[in-house]
Amino acid sequence: MTAASVFARYPGSVRDEAVAADGSVHPPFGPVAAALDQLGGVGLTSVVGAMAQERRVRGVVFGAYVDGRLQERPFPLCPVPRVLPAADWAHLARGVEQRHRALNAFLADVYRPGGRRRTDDDRLPEVVRAGVVPEWVVTASPGHRPAAVGWAVPGQQRITVSGLDLLRGPDGWVVLEDNLRVPSGIGYALANRDSGRAALPDLYAAAEAAGLVDPTEAVALLRAALADAAPPGCAGNPQLGLLTDGRDNTAWFEHRLLAEAMGVPVATPHTLWPTPSGGVAVQVDGARVPVDVLYRRFDEADLAGHLTPTGIPVDVLLGEAVRAGQLAVANVPGNGVADDKATYRYVPEMIDFYLGEQPVLATVPTWLLADAGDLAEARDRLDELVVKPVDGYGGQGVVFGPQCSAAELAELQAEVLATPHRFVAQEPVDFSTVPTVVDGLVVPRRADLRVFAVAGTTTRALPAPLTRVALEEGSLLVNSSQGGGSKDTWVLPG
Repeated sequence: MTAASVFARYPGSVRDEAVAADGSVHPPFGPVAAALDQLGGVGLTSVVGAMAQERRVRGVVFGAYVDGRLQERPFPLCPVPRVLPAADWAHLARGVEQRHRALNAFLADVYRPGGRRRTDDDRLPEVVRAGVVPEWVVTASPGHRPAAVGWAVPGQQRITVSGLDLLRGPDGWVVLEDNLRVPSGIGYALANRDSGRAALPDLYAAAEAAGLVDPTEAVALLRAALADAAPPGCAGNPQLGLLTDGRDNTAWFEHRLLAEAMGVPVATPHTLWPTPSGGVAVQVDGARVPVDVLYRRFDEADLAGHLTPTGIPVDVLLGEAVRAGQLAVANVPGNGVADDKATYRYVPEMIDFYLGEQPVLATVPTWLLADAGDLAEARDRLDELVVKPVDGYGGQGVVFGPQCSAAELAELQAEVLATPHRFVAQEPVDFSTVPTVVDGLVVPRRADLRVFAVAGTTTRALPAPLTRVALEEGSLLVNSSQGGGSKDTWVLPG
C-alpha cells in the first residue's frame, strides 16, 4: 500500500471486513481498493458529491417524524461498496431461508383456524403444548392478534416478505432481529446499485463482467411470491397491487419504486373500491382494476384509521374480501407475535421443533426480563448489556449499558424493575467495520446487513441485501432514523 493510497492511514483490524490488522487488503476487496486508489482523495470526494446530487435528482429519500411532522431526508450512500464473498452469501441465504420457514410454521401454529374455542383442550399452539415456547410469550405478546386467524387465505404463507438484520461478529454472522410485518429496504438496495453504477461506471462494469450478482433479480422473485399468495379461486395470472398509506409513509419513495419495478398499481385508501363479487378494485387512471393480492406496506394498526371513498374503513373492506375468498393481503396482519424481542429468544428451538434442523445462523444471548430467573441474572449486569423494548423497532428505545453514565444506569434499572415485561437484555456484539467515506476520508465504521427473503411455493433469499452503516465514530446505531447511512452490497459470484 503506497503513501498516496486512500487506505494509507486506514486503521485495519481483526474486525474490519476489508483491511486486516497488518494493513493488507483482503482479496475480495482488492478490486475496489485499487479503484479507490486510482481515484485518490480528490477524485473520491468528487464522486461523493456527484452521487449525492444524483440521488437528490432521483428523490432517494426516507421520511422521519419530528415533533409529529413528517420530514423527508436524503438517504446517505457511501460510494465504497461492501463486498460479500460467495461463501458468505450462500451461508446467509441458507440461514435466512431456514429462519423464514420456521417462523412461517410458528405463525401457522399460532393462528391455525381450528381448536380455538375456550373449551378445547388443544387451543394453545402445538409449540406451547410441547413446552418449547412459554404460553405467555405468545398470549402476552404486543403483536399477538387473535382476530388475525381470518386474515390468511387457505394455504397462504403469513410471511411473504421478511427482512432479517444480521451482524458479522467475532465468530461469524449472527441474527440480530427478524422483521416480519412490513420490512423495508428492498427498493433502497436497488436504488443503491443504480447510484453506485452511475458514480463509478468503470469499477461496476468490470465487476459485472466478472459475474457480480444483479440485485434486480429480486424483483421477479418478489413478484412471483406475491402471485403465489393469491386466493385459490383466482383464475389466470393474479393481479397485484402495492398498498400504501401514501405520501405520509416514511418509505413512500420505496413504495413507488417497487410498484413501478413490478409493473403493479399503487393502491392508497382513497383508490380502493368494493367489487360486486365481494373483492377489491384499485382505481387507476379512471378505471377500477380488481386486484387479487395487495402487497401491504403500512402498519396493520393503521388500516382501521383510513376510510375508502365509500366510507368503509380499509380494514373492514380488506377483511371482508379476504373472508370472501376474493383477496389476499401480504404480509398477513398479526405477524408481530413472531418478530418481537421475546419470541426471538426461542427461534432456534422453533427451527428444531418445526423443521427438525439445527440453526444455520447464530443468535445473540437474550434474557427475557419478564421471567423472574432471567431478571435475576441480568438486573446487576445492565452496565454490560444492551436493553431493548420488547416491541421496539428502528433502534428506538435501545440502551447500550456500557455507554451509560452511573445516573443513566440507575434510571434504566429503575425502569426495568418497575416494568420488566417491557424489556429484554442482550449481550453486546462486537460487530464488524467496513471502509466508509466520512468528510473526505476513508475510515472504519460499524455496519449491519438486512437480508430479505420471500415465501410462496418455495422460500428464497433475495439477492438484494441492504447494508446500513453508522456514520458517527463509535456509534453502534445504523438505522437511517438514527443518523445512519447505507452502502451498495456486492454479492460476488461463486
